[in-house]
Amino acid sequence: MKQPGSKPTYTWWILALTGFLVAAVVYGVQRGGVPTRNSPFSEQRAADDLRTLVGLGPRPAASEAIAKARSYIVAELEKAGLKPQLDEFEAHTPRGLRKMVNIRAVRRGSKPALIALTGHYDTKIFDFSFVGANDGGSSAAWLLEMARSTASLRLENTLEFVFFDGEEAVLEWTDQDSVYGSRYDVDRRYRGGVLRDLKALILVDMIGDKDLNIKKETQSTTWLKNILWNTSQSLGYTKEFPNDDQEISDDHVPYLRAGIPAVDLIDFDYPYWHTAADTLDKTSGRSLKTVGDVVYFSLPEIDRRVSQAK
Repeated sequence: MKQPGSKPTYTWWILALTGFLVAAVVYGVQRGGVPTRNSPFSEQRAADDLRTLVGLGPRPAASEAIAKARSYIVAELEKAGLKPQLDEFEAHTPRGLRKMVNIRAVRRGSKPALIALTGHYDTKIFDFSFVGANDGGSSAAWLLEMARSTASLRLENTLEFVFFDGEEAVLEWTDQDSVYGSRYDVDRRYRGGVLRDLKALILVDMIGDKDLNIKKETQSTTWLKNILWNTSQSLGYTKEFPNDDQEISDDHVPYLRAGIPAVDLIDFDYPYWHTAADTLDKTSGRSLKTVGDVVYFSLPEIDRRVSQAK
């Protein structure tokens, strides 16, 4: 404790504090000129998007509600200066053909290689009202805010945002009855001869839980996990991004099977999963921002890794 009359000690503390602040500023510049704990990702805007989407009610594939959600997403992407594209396709489901629509938008870099940020915007159909605040809502709201918050982020490679339709099973989850949108997208890229332009994919799912707990998904590409977890630790998000492992089948798997580096950020420790209680009060804009911060500050390193790859 500083004692009365100890002016030299007071001066020392001022100098030490000044040095600390200078170092913090330099570190911030080295990380892209932005304070490392203050990305442009807006907690409030993401929460507003989530509230709007959930307010539409259940949003299963081919429903009127998901069409309204799609119109909202497209309008918000356009406001962010992007030109969204709709990839319409017919999926063979256990209940026959069902029209589905993926939404894509890109922010061009100086190189054509793609880094994709992805998530699903549909909800599972049940015989009760399932609004999917966390499961379907959180990923769509997060993607919208990432599209806005990365507007000034300078990357060499092109950033793509993909909203998947048909992630949920129509009946029960199988390899054939699930992830319709991501399976279609892999096939679309392959048929168009552009699959190998996709160099890295980050999938988010169920990342709105108030008690955020994203474990390392074991199938996901190691170098992507390492970058994201190193960033989360540097930002102080050790509780939200523990070093525990879990295996989850999700929209990233079709890309992994096609040889594309991919990672799934998902909090599957969610007691309200696929229940009527998956409602707004179980979610938090703070959780959306936590994931936004981690991905935002990881993107420059992912971009460098992609640029250096042969």
